[in-house]
Amino acid sequence: MCQAPMKPVSILLVEDDQIDAKAFMRAMETQRISNPVIRAKDGVDAWEILKGMHGDTPLARPHIIILDINMPRMSGIELLRKLRGDEDLRDSIVFVLTTSNDDQDKIEAYNLNVAGYMLKSDMANGFLKAVELIDKYWRVVELPASRMHAATAA
Repeated sequence: MCQAPMKPVSILLVEDDQIDAKAFMRAMETQRISNPVIRAKDGVDAWEILKGMHGDTPLARPHIIILDINMPRMSGIELLRKLRGDEDLRDSIVFVLTTSNDDQDKIEAYNLNVAGYMLKSDMANGFLKAVELIDKYWRVVELPASRMHAATAA
């Protein structure tokens, strides 16, 4: 049985810490995952990338968002609220990868329908495990196509 080739899933890494962003990219390389990774330095930057502001094209679907909670300008929770309130982005797949072990952050993130909440507690193994989980996730689940594409196909 021949399977159709999978469309690459873009990963939007929303991370303000340069060291953590590098650790995530190293984990991607270690796991030999070649998905395109776009980095946003905070929630404002991520929103602009997702919406295609400043004359850019919006981030193509399918995509997965890896989101830190504690960031300047717009926190991860604030970005999640905006995503869930936006008609075009409300179904975005979001994983939280953060240092925050605060139960209130976990509750709020899950109330905003995140796919998972992971801690950066062990820099090397934590990032490897997170990247491995994300890689397996997008290979197994069916991700939604863009709403515009689905509407024109119907």
